[in-house]
Amino acid sequence: MAEETGATLADVMPADVVPPVEIEAAPVYARKVDEQGRSYATGKRKDAVARVWVLPGTGKYTINGREGNIYFARPTLQMVIRQPFGVVEREGQFDVWCTVKGGGLSGQAGAVRHGISKALTLQEPELRSALKKNGFLTRDARVVERKKYGKPKARRSFQFSKR
Repeated sequence: MAEETGATLADVMPADVVPPVEIEAAPVYARKVDEQGRSYATGKRKDAVARVWVLPGTGKYTINGREGNIYFARPTLQMVIRQPFGVVEREGQFDVWCTVKGGGLSGQAGAVRHGISKALTLQEPELRSALKKNGFLTRDARVVERKKYGKPKARRSFQFSKR
């Protein structure tokens, strides 16, 4: 058994063997807007892809050329796309213009929410921690499982009868 001397690894090893320790600085997020003051981001959910532009304004939503409450008629879908602004307490301060395609309405609303969250972080980088803590910047990677051959759906089997 070796005695406990209290020496560290740096004391025991020669100086040329010990690698220098470099501490990485935390990333600094900068504001990224175009000449019209818009920030752009892409949001994804299931099969839906949303291209989202966020600019300072009065809280107007335009989705595929239609108003947000007309395109997403269900109150739950309207709530989903307004969640990022509620978390950072910026309701009515930004206009949203987006095009969304693919998937169904629920997936499209999730894609718009994801895109709005990403565009907001480009508009105001200090909002990133609040949005990230609530999970709005994470792309939900769950997608529909593919259908397997010999089965009517992905996992469903045909009804079994012993007769």
